[in-house]
Amino acid sequence: MSHENTNWSQSVSAVCIREGKVLLARHTYGSGNGKLIIPGGYVENGEAPQEAIKREYLEETGVVIEPGELIGIRFNTHDWYVVFRAEYVSGEAHSDGEENSEVVWMEPEEALSREDVPELTKQMIRSAFKPGGWSSAPYSSLKNNPCSLYCVQ
Repeated sequence: MSHENTNWSQSVSAVCIREGKVLLARHTYGSGNGKLIIPGGYVENGEAPQEAIKREYLEETGVVIEPGELIGIRFNTHDWYVVFRAEYVSGEAHSDGEENSEVVWMEPEEALSREDVPELTKQMIRSAFKPGGWSSAPYSSLKNNPCSLYCVQ
């Protein structure tokens, strides 16, 4: 990722589900160092969140995903972070050797019981397995800007 094109105030993540398991990556830096977390990252300038999470998953894990419903949003005065439920499309999961040291498919119950899985990741895993969520709804802006609307339907 080009750091000069990074929007440091917008980040995305997703809980990818395949055959009942979730994909986790062992982070190699920052506050998540050594922890198994759901993959994600920052949005690039001009990039939609859905495209950003597809790019991040492919870069970090080698897995192609399709983001679905929003299952979590965290925001404050400095930034926002959105989390999608995502479906596995293709690819063999592997570490990128930089941002993570391992990538594993794991039963949700195991992830929820592990001490090396942070609480935010655990909460998003719980949310991913609950029915419903915000769904994409038809919407076009008055200014014809690319945009998306998610709401409970």
